[in-house]
Amino acid sequence: MLDLTYPPIILTAKTAFRALGQRFQMTGTEHVPRKGGVLLAYNHIGYVDFVYGGLAANPSGRKVRFMAKRELFDHKASGPLMRSLHHIEVDRGEGLASYHTAVEYLRAGEAVGIFPEATISRSMELKEFKTGAVRIAADAGVPLVPVILWGTQRMMTKDHPRDFSRGKTIAISVGAPLDVEGLDPVAATELLRTTMATMLEQVISAYPADEQPPGSWWVPARLGGSAPTPERALELDAAEKRERAERRRAKAAE
Repeated sequence: MLDLTYPPIILTAKTAFRALGQRFQMTGTEHVPRKGGVLLAYNHIGYVDFVYGGLAANPSGRKVRFMAKRELFDHKASGPLMRSLHHIEVDRGEGLASYHTAVEYLRAGEAVGIFPEATISRSMELKEFKTGAVRIAADAGVPLVPVILWGTQRMMTKDHPRDFSRGKTIAISVGAPLDVEGLDPVAATELLRTTMATMLEQVISAYPADEQPPGSWWVPARLGGSAPTPERALELDAAEKRERAERRRAKAAE
């Protein structure tokens, strides 16, 4: 693919990371193949995950084409940018088109990024995974590489003010590729989720203790933080969904 926008975007992002004094804990990046189709599956904890997620493949010289919600493509500012980076538009109501596009990209040798949880996790734990990631990887015949991000939620996530103050650590952990071709999609999805849950525990444990003191809102409740429990997070997600539906009804009635 012709990438006129991606290289300067990467340069600009890295410049911003330095300006913010950010430190990076990156492990396992050698698991991203230097060529050929590969699907990277990420946990989802904040709005800037796709910005930092691309770094997982950067040491291998790859550019990640992220599957992202349609609203980003509809926006007058972000839409042209998303299309110029060859990201993949996802319509949550009808995802078949994005599924086929992702498979086409992968068969053409591209690196594609996907968030199996579909939406941001308020609990900072892994939510339930959709089976799309393993089905896409199996259909395209490419490895599925798990990736864990940590620290991105501290900058911009649901229910908390933005905080782009300096000095934050960003952790990016890349796991060994999973071969899901021929496996039952449900079982393969559980394998992916279990693998990423173990990786998440390891990343949180290795994160600088002085940056996540007891009670930190960005740390799971069961690990001493004050993030909502998974059960409470589900309630908050449901309330948010109802509010969005009500706003759409009110707008339609105007």
